[in-house]
Amino acid sequence: MYLGSIAGAIGATAVYPIDLVKTRMQNQRTTSVVGERLYRNSIDCFKKVIRHEGVFGLYRGLIPQLVGVAPEKAIKLTVNDFIRDRFTLADGTIPFWSEILAGGCAGASQVTFTNPLEIVKIRLQVAGEIQSVRRPAASEVVRELGLRGLYKGARACFLRDIPFSSIYFPAYAHTKRRFADEHGYNDPKSLFFSGLLAGIPAAGLCTPADVVKTRLQVQARKGQTKYNGLTDAFKKIYIEEGWTAFWKGAGARMLRSSPQFAFTLLTYELLQRSLNIDFQGRKLEGSKHVDQEQYSPKIRSSIILSTNSDHVGGFHLAQATFEGIETRFGLAFPKYKSSTSKDSTSLIPPLTSLLGVSTPQLINPK
Repeated sequence: MYLGSIAGAIGATAVYPIDLVKTRMQNQRTTSVVGERLYRNSIDCFKKVIRHEGVFGLYRGLIPQLVGVAPEKAIKLTVNDFIRDRFTLADGTIPFWSEILAGGCAGASQVTFTNPLEIVKIRLQVAGEIQSVRRPAASEVVRELGLRGLYKGARACFLRDIPFSSIYFPAYAHTKRRFADEHGYNDPKSLFFSGLLAGIPAAGLCTPADVVKTRLQVQARKGQTKYNGLTDAFKKIYIEEGWTAFWKGAGARMLRSSPQFAFTLLTYELLQRSLNIDFQGRKLEGSKHVDQEQYSPKIRSSIILSTNSDHVGGFHLAQATFEGIETRFGLAFPKYKSSTSKDSTSLIPPLTSLLGVSTPQLINPK
């Protein structure tokens, strides 16, 4: 989780100004009765934020984003890899539809945790638009919304995150494999561009749901149209502003999501390599160069080239993290068995193996 936290924080912080611009563009009504069209385009929005709110205005609402990075990555990567493992065939391959299913389940699993942080972040992002209005703190927003209010727009969040992850994870896995060299190795440049390219279609195609989610989660000001749920929002946006309104902020969203995930996954994998972290006694596929000359052609093909286009191995990382939590706090989480492993033990690797400590072996009396 620590690697995921660091990687996610770096990725989120690097592109957060684009996220703020995206939110403000999506929330801007095209046909507002109060004449509040503040920004001509994303560049104009960026300039005006700096002019009226300063550089730090571009990072308004960053704290809730950073708070959600670690659990979001742990949940999303764990579920994605767990579902992939369930559908991995005996030869190590996984059907494409299973990859889509795994990504969709990963996207759905994070909404319960991320939606409250999303709505707080969005309300803080738009709070600086009107200079005469007091800018609330995150704690004030939480108290005002209450538990039920924190899940406002959750259906739209599902509608955005499920398709996004269904597109992104398979696209990243296969793009990463395509960019690998003949020995299955991915250099930093190929990792970055794999994440970058995978994020473009995923972010762009899910923009309509993101627009609706933003409109539902932002508190409507006086004179603005109010929406009563997902369907009502779709109808009113289409009637009042036309189909193009659903694509507001699409460019900013692609510019934000693509580099963010690219930075996140690149940082994650480079940290794995630099810290020499080994999960379940083996390196993740494509994590380092291998001296092929010491192996026969048959062995080389089995240890260097991967037929299973896995991404970052988040399942094994999160499971190891959960075992550490069990040890520290005396908890007991459910254990699962790998569908492809011949070993009947839990997928959770012993914590001592991660620390480099030998574990005594029990002798079978038979």
